[in-house]
Amino acid sequence: MRLEGFHGVYQAERETGRLFFADVVVHVNTRTAGANDDLTRSVNYSAVADAVADVLGGAPINLIEAVAERIARAVLSLENVECVDVTVHKPQAPLHVEFKDVTVTIRRDQREGSLWADKRIGSSAGESDDPLDPGAGPVRDDLDARPGQPRGAVIAMGGNLGEVEQTFQAALNDLHRVPGIRVVAVSPLVRSVPEGGLEQPDYLNGVARVETSLAPRELLAAMMGIELAHGRERSVRNAARTLDLDLIQYDGVVAQSEDLTLPHPRAYLRRFVLEPWAALEPGARLEPHGAVADLVRQAGFDAATRVGDGWDESAPASAQ
Repeated sequence: MRLEGFHGVYQAERETGRLFFADVVVHVNTRTAGANDDLTRSVNYSAVADAVADVLGGAPINLIEAVAERIARAVLSLENVECVDVTVHKPQAPLHVEFKDVTVTIRRDQREGSLWADKRIGSSAGESDDPLDPGAGPVRDDLDARPGQPRGAVIAMGGNLGEVEQTFQAALNDLHRVPGIRVVAVSPLVRSVPEGGLEQPDYLNGVARVETSLAPRELLAAMMGIELAHGRERSVRNAARTLDLDLIQYDGVVAQSEDLTLPHPRAYLRRFVLEPWAALEPGARLEPHGAVADLVRQAGFDAATRVGDGWDESAPASAQ
């Protein structure tokens, strides 16, 4: 957007005005709006433009850093916006040397405005240190309810593109850094062939045990944000992927909704989930199906081979 504004520390700037530009990238989950043609689950880009214009062409502000901050806050106040990138350009800044542009770029996440937001694009999960943070938001069902005490959860990891082990390690570190998530332990890896005989590279798979004070849906949002940050694309079902994170079990929660079912409805059939889980936790149970070790022996999909026992030693420090 381009508007005349009166921002700056000099009186002349506030009296005569200068040209300002704003680049605004709004991160929105478009899945429901796209699938159902539902306007209420989308973001009105006219409203975004109006919110930006109100700041860019509005009351004078001394610093373009503050202009960017107010634009970000205005856009984040719109329904369904999860994260926003803002760049403010001041190409007519009062400098006495030849220059092309002066810019400030920031990213702000709906739940946490720190630099960590750049690792959780599309995710509004995590517990903010902002005293103005209203908390977890409305509780629609059990999947939105934060536990009174941290709960255990099991996350399955898979990938078959790029340097998968390094991606797993980075993803575990990312999980561990999200406020409200602690990686406790990580399994050995197994190698598996793609389901359905697809012509793809073999997968590496593993599971991680975490403790979390987030609601199940918040935990899922953090996981999806980390997938996206590591290049996950969801354009084609069962396509090869850099990183796949599945929430298998959240202790004490049995629930079903459009976006999340707990426990995972197909995990009991997947040896590439069951085998590393059994290696990590020999006594684990996946309700209502029973002991994980027994499910491994019953699983029809058996093309999974153990890669090694030492991989879990590279887990985050607290998981060792």
